[in-house]
Amino acid sequence: MDIATRVYNHKWKIDPIIRSLIDTDFYKLLMCQSVFRNKPQTEVTFSLINRSTSVPLAHLIDEGELREQLDHIRSLSLSRGESTWLRGNTFYGKRQMFRPDFMEWFENLRLPAYHLERVGDQYELTFEGKWHEVMLWEISALAVLMELRSRAVLNDMGRFELQVLYARAMTRVWEKIEQLRDIDGLSIADFGTRRRHGFLWQDWCVQAMREGLGSKFTGTSNCLIAMRREVEAIGTNAHELPMVYSALAADDAALARAPYDVLSDWHEEHDGNLRIILPDTYGTQGFLDHAPDWLAGWTGIRIDSGDPAAWAEVAIKWWQERGEDPLQKRVIFSDGLDVDKIAELHGKFAGRTKVSFGWGTLLTNDFRGLVPDDGLAPFSLVCKAISANGKPTVKLSDNPEKAMGPADEIARYKRVFGIGEQDHIDVIV
Repeated sequence: MDIATRVYNHKWKIDPIIRSLIDTDFYKLLMCQSVFRNKPQTEVTFSLINRSTSVPLAHLIDEGELREQLDHIRSLSLSRGESTWLRGNTFYGKRQMFRPDFMEWFENLRLPAYHLERVGDQYELTFEGKWHEVMLWEISALAVLMELRSRAVLNDMGRFELQVLYARAMTRVWEKIEQLRDIDGLSIADFGTRRRHGFLWQDWCVQAMREGLGSKFTGTSNCLIAMRREVEAIGTNAHELPMVYSALAADDAALARAPYDVLSDWHEEHDGNLRIILPDTYGTQGFLDHAPDWLAGWTGIRIDSGDPAAWAEVAIKWWQERGEDPLQKRVIFSDGLDVDKIAELHGKFAGRTKVSFGWGTLLTNDFRGLVPDDGLAPFSLVCKAISANGKPTVKLSDNPEKAMGPADEIARYKRVFGIGEQDHIDVIV
C-alpha cells in the first residue's frame, strides 16, 4: 500500500476517516453490551477535552470538513460481514461473545446527533443520549479529529515530500520493532486507535508488528483491523464504567461501592482474560485496600496512570497478601509507553508475574520531529463521559494531571475514596 499517494489523494476525498462502526476499540463493544444489559435507561453526555491547549484544533481543522466526517459516521451501519464476524468469531476463547439481543440492536444502530461549536481556537463537541448509544461516538470522534489535524498539516506537501515523510516514519516504527524483537517472552498489542495518525497508518503499523514480532504480537484493539487482518481483537474495560456508575450513586456509601458494583456486573458476563481490573479511576491503593475478596481471584490488573513500576509492585504485594500467586496473574501496562519503557518494565517484572503491554499513541502516531515546528507531534485529546442522568462524572486517577470533574465533586470523591497527596506526572499522550 502506497500510503503517501493515498494521503496525497485525500485532497479528492477518496478516504473517509471512519469506514465502519467497528473501526473502534474492542473494549467499547464489550462495555456497550454490558451497559445495554445493565443500564439501558441511563442518559449520558460525552464531551471532547483537549488537554493540549497549545494545539488550536479549531484553527487547524475546517469546521465544514469536520461536520462532513461526523455526518458520514452517522450514515454508517454494520455490514453483513461485520455482523457475521461479531456473531460467529471466537474472542478470548469464547464463541458468541455478543448476545443475540445486543447484536440485533447493534445491527440497526445509527449513531445519534452531535453538537459542534467553535469556542476560540478549540471545538466544543458533545454527544447526549442513552449511554449505550452515545458511548460509541468516543473513539470515532477522537480518530476523526486526530486525522483531520494530520491532514491539515500534510495538506500542502507534494508527493515526493510525503513519500520521504512516510519512509522516515516507517523506518522509525521498524527500528522500534527490531528493538522489541530482542525481548524474550514479550507480549504486546496495538492499543493505538483513539489517537492514531490515521486509519491507514494504524493498519500499516499492525501489519508491521505482526511481521516483525511474530507470536510476540498478540493483536490489536481495533475491531475492523482485527477482522480484516485476521488477528486477535484485544481489550477489556475502561474508566468510563466506574465514572458513570459512581455518578449515579445516591449517597457517599453508594459512591464508595460503585467501582465494585461495576466489576460485579462484569463478573457475571465474563471470565478468564476478560477479568482484568482497572483500579486507578479513584486511586489504585484505596481500591485494592477495600476490594472484596473475590476480586483477588481475577486474572490480572491493567496499570494506566501514575508510576507504572510502583503500581505493579503494589499489585504483586496485594495478590501475595490475598494468598494469590503473582506468577499466575497478569499485569498489563498501557500508559504512555514507548520502546525504552517497555523494555525497562519487562526486565523488571518478567519472571515475577505475567507481563503484557498495550502500546498506543507512540506506536500509531510517532511523527515527532518529522515536519517543521513539530506539527505532527502527538497530543493529549480525550472524549469522556461528563455527566450521567444530569449528575457530573469524576475521574481522579493515580496522576492528578488526569483528574477531571467539577472542583467540589473532585473534593468529595477524594474524601470518599481517601485520596491524599499524589505525585504529578506529565501527561505525554
